[in-house]
Amino acid sequence: LFLIILLGLELVTGSFALLPVATIEGKPGAEFSKVLVNWSWVFLGNLLGAMAYAGLLSISLTMMGDVEIEPVGAKIVKIAEAKTIGYAEHGTAGMVTVFVKAILCNWMVSLAVVASFAAGSVIGKMAAMWGPVMLFFSQGFEHTVVNMFVIPAGMLMGANVTFADWWLWNQIPVTLGNVFGGMIFTGMAIYLTLRPPKVAS
Repeated sequence: LFLIILLGLELVTGSFALLPVATIEGKPGAEFSKVLVNWSWVFLGNLLGAMAYAGLLSISLTMMGDVEIEPVGAKIVKIAEAKTIGYAEHGTAGMVTVFVKAILCNWMVSLAVVASFAAGSVIGKMAAMWGPVMLFFSQGFEHTVVNMFVIPAGMLMGANVTFADWWLWNQIPVTLGNVFGGMIFTGMAIYLTLRPPKVAS
């Protein structure tokens, strides 16, 4: 996340939180149809990039499938299974849990993005982002772009996860939860709290 912010790149979960604010404010060019187009392209770009990295990493950790998986690869396999079939084993409770973890995740991640705007230096931006990002990882929340990497990587290294498991039990509910968490708990909450009062004409 530090690199994305510092280099001015696009992360779809940040877009989930911030772009609807411009739509609500009525900014030119921020019509909701255009927001959806942005989300679609950024989601696709994040997905392709994450999957490309997953493929390259799986090659490097398995000597292109010719040797036993290294310990970090075995850990990724376990994480991929926990993030998919681990939820599926609990049925509706698992689906609700993964959705809630996704809400909490993008609440934290998008807060980190917004907090970075308050600092002008590289160190200041990193310090502002550190707390929310640490919470997201340490509490085991669900981030759609992280999962675009870790689940395919686990699958490539032998995780007992199907394509349907990946999308039904993680990618789709996590994406929806990230949209809700970022848009409502960060974007809209901050907008409604800090928007300047309208001056009567």
